Amino acid sequence: MQNKGAIKFFAIALAVVCVFQLSFTLITKSVETDAREYAQRMADKNKSVLATNKDSIFEVFERRYLDSISGEPVFNIFLKNYTYRECKEKELNLGLDLRGGMNVMLEVSVADLIKSMSNFNKDENFNKALSLAAKNQAKSQKDFVTLFGEAYSEVSPNGKLSSIFNTLELKDKIKFESTNEQVIAVIKKEANDAIDRSFNILRTRIDKFGVTQPNIQKLDVSGRILIELPGVKDKIRVRKLLQGTANLEFWETYDNRADNLASLMMEVNKKIADINAIKKDVKVETNLTPADSATVAKADTTKKTDNSLLAKLDSAKPTSATADTSKKNADMPLFDVLQPAIQQQQQGMVALEGPIVGTANIKDTAKINAYFAMPEVQSMLPKNLRLLWTVKAIDKGGNFLQLIAIRVSKSDGRPPLEGNVITDASGDFTQNSSRAEVSMTMNAEGAQIWKRLTGENIGKSIAIVLDNYVYSFPTVNAEISGGRSSISGNFDINEAKDLANILKAGKLPATAKIVQEAVVGPSLGQEAIEASLTSFVIAIIVILLFMAFYYGNSGWVANLALFVNIFFMMGILTSLGAVLTLPGIAGIILTIGLSVDANILIFERIREELHGGASVNVAIKEGFRHAMSSILDSNITLLLLGIILYAFGTGPIQGFATTLIIGVLTSLFCAILITRLVFDWMLSKNKKINFSIKMTDNLYKNININFVGKRKIYYLISTLVIVAGIVAYMQKGLNLGVDFKGGRTYVVRFDKDMRTDEVRTALGEEAVFGKEPEVKTYGKDNQLKITTAYLIDENETTTDAKVETKLTDGLTKMGTKFEILNSEKVGENISDDIKSSAVWSILFSCLLMFVYIFIRFRKWQYGIGAVVALFHDVLIVLAVYAIFNGVLPFSLEIDQHFIAAILTVMGYTMTESVVVFDRIREYLTNNNKKDVTGEEKIKTINYALNSTLSRTINTSLTIFFVLLVIFIFGGEVIRGFIFALLIGRVIGTYSSLCISTPIVIDLDRKTKEEIKKA
Repeated sequence: MQNKGAIKFFAIALAVVCVFQLSFTLITKSVETDAREYAQRMADKNKSVLATNKDSIFEVFERRYLDSISGEPVFNIFLKNYTYRECKEKELNLGLDLRGGMNVMLEVSVADLIKSMSNFNKDENFNKALSLAAKNQAKSQKDFVTLFGEAYSEVSPNGKLSSIFNTLELKDKIKFESTNEQVIAVIKKEANDAIDRSFNILRTRIDKFGVTQPNIQKLDVSGRILIELPGVKDKIRVRKLLQGTANLEFWETYDNRADNLASLMMEVNKKIADINAIKKDVKVETNLTPADSATVAKADTTKKTDNSLLAKLDSAKPTSATADTSKKNADMPLFDVLQPAIQQQQQGMVALEGPIVGTANIKDTAKINAYFAMPEVQSMLPKNLRLLWTVKAIDKGGNFLQLIAIRVSKSDGRPPLEGNVITDASGDFTQNSSRAEVSMTMNAEGAQIWKRLTGENIGKSIAIVLDNYVYSFPTVNAEISGGRSSISGNFDINEAKDLANILKAGKLPATAKIVQEAVVGPSLGQEAIEASLTSFVIAIIVILLFMAFYYGNSGWVANLALFVNIFFMMGILTSLGAVLTLPGIAGIILTIGLSVDANILIFERIREELHGGASVNVAIKEGFRHAMSSILDSNITLLLLGIILYAFGTGPIQGFATTLIIGVLTSLFCAILITRLVFDWMLSKNKKINFSIKMTDNLYKNININFVGKRKIYYLISTLVIVAGIVAYMQKGLNLGVDFKGGRTYVVRFDKDMRTDEVRTALGEEAVFGKEPEVKTYGKDNQLKITTAYLIDENETTTDAKVETKLTDGLTKMGTKFEILNSEKVGENISDDIKSSAVWSILFSCLLMFVYIFIRFRKWQYGIGAVVALFHDVLIVLAVYAIFNGVLPFSLEIDQHFIAAILTVMGYTMTESVVVFDRIREYLTNNNKKDVTGEEKIKTINYALNSTLSRTINTSLTIFFVLLVIFIFGGEVIRGFIFALLIGRVIGTYSSLCISTPIVIDLDRKTKEEIKKA
């Protein structure tokens, strides 16, 4: 074996990287264990409070511990310290189906954007085109702007879009003489920019929501944004947070020194100390998170205080913004968590100028918010004072925020200027220096207000606020007229561009609607983890025992490579930041089964060499050489399938595809190279190596099936099954999941067994859904899956909560306790897109497989034979689902998971077919039988097929047993998915031997004639 040194070096380097990446997960789990222990100790000390609100209080203590340690070093490696927050970002990321949470797909309304860009033009043809584009979008994969352009050309062939969009805001981009194509190009760019701004706004909102490891990404489909929020329980709050329109505002500010705010804070601190709030902070914090209620003060009086009170701070507080705030001081409850904006001068402590009231650690903002929310404190503050946090931390560690004093000058509480006046904004470097600045342009109304506002606040700051967080508070140097101005500050070019995007956010009212939603309860996630771990352990044991039993001590070499493979897979998943989902775990377990396939191929070829009289050394060398072609072909086909799954799939399917792709690559490395290194070491040490035991040595040696001669019987069997499936489909159809038909699905667990017909009737009453939903048993008899299309076409913010309330009311009337474990919503447009992408993924897979087989084997008949086998397997699995729909005691839904299963089945079939084709080619070419005809050719092809039986059956049995274990122990969530794989495993083995090769023969006219004559 060549390049042993390089292989060893790579294996060791990869192992070091995997250990490094996985160590972060171990550290975070250790810290979180400490947090739970701390929470339990504190809970035991507050039993009176826990009696009424046990769970939430426990979570408050746990969160408080994690917040306090988030910026502290908890792990040192390679001379670098990592904080808990940094370790959390690098740990193995579990999907929502394993730890609970909320998955939301938002769609920014491009139609609303276009209306806004036209200043809501009333042109009849314009509005007809918008309606037609919305209608066409349901059955098209094109973006909405393109559909609008096509619709306008259809509605008004001679119409000019420039007359509609030549507005004041767009006058520099769209002229009256602009063509429709040019106008559409401008609209498309503006719409994409608006979607980007919506994305940035949502990302900021989520960052402030306090969710650990949130995931937000723009999807390929224009206007759609995917958001995953692990551990979230308050669904209503999330929906409001995500669907609320961005609120950009410009506010006047207080001056900390001139308006005596520092002294006022001293009075507030004294008041808090007087009412002993520190001893009651558990009650204060119960319902607050660091992201709650950015507005922390609205008061009723304009009471002033004496500057001399600042002297009391001289010896009480440090002046550093990063001062240690962990030491408690009963006399300074507020200043234990809020560093006031003061500095040391000769005359003592002096308040700083500007709108900054103080600085605080992010972990303490909830407590400060709670302090200022006290009625006793509110009564002390000026009526027109609002305190808002900055959005950006001021330190490199990202721990400290500033508290800004906003002045409310209008009686109605509205800002003097809002974001809808901004027509354009951009971030760039200044002309004469390397500093970054933001330039912005306002419309005529905004320019007039901005002139007055800046003129009245020269030398003061104006705060730019979005969603109640301060993004910037530049100081006004002079009155600004004309509506054009620039903002400079201590920010880099990327921050300048981000601020420009924020300023432009108010330009277009881009409403975001939830078009797909899934909520997984924490209990269901925990059950999924337990089920997957059980199936994982049992699957490992099954494979270990099978390999050791069938292949002797060489089976243990394969088992060693299997463990190394699992280790590498987990390390690579972690280093890539991939999300491990339940289908992902299924993919790992499946890859474990597939990883032994390469070893089985190698071992079977080695056994052939040994049976031919070769020595062990020569047999190992030749076995690896002869098996290499089949191994590469089969794994490349699986790799291509994984790439297709990842490209066309979303969410769980992508999780499955990610683990499949990584698993194929690591399996190749371990099965081919790691096992070869072990065998070479054993040979160098004169260790005994065997590749079978006495019972399995000649197990498949005397099998001789006439596959070619019986091919018409196989055709007939397959035809009968497919026809039976068509009949069953015509009688009862297929059970389409919510993915493909749209609607809402809820998994509900009751405290007793429930009858589906009773629940269906109760929820179908006029006062509930008005129409009976689909109700099915989900696993146990006390768990039901309820699917309804009630109000699925409504997109109001409150619709989801309204439907859930109807469901809850209907179930409550039945007089039994229940818990909603999981919920899912898929809009009609999304379901159409899912169906379309499913069809295209299958067709594209078939095309890709045909091209690969044609290139690999240089005969189109092989490609057609493989594709026919693929369609055959898909039809057989669909037929089985149609025949047994409503018969089996578990759900046979056609959903995204089913499509992933179908594509995986196609991968099985291709793997098996490639191995068979490879062996046929070898026997016809390498054995100098390329020119044989008639009966001799039949024997050669049958011999080639029979020679692959040991490998085919052993691989199939291994994967079948693994799938069977997952099917039994893996939980209800993936049972239908695994059932499709089980059927596909059997059918794939059958079709590779009995369908694909006979099809190749029947397509080859010359071979077919020779067989007839024989």
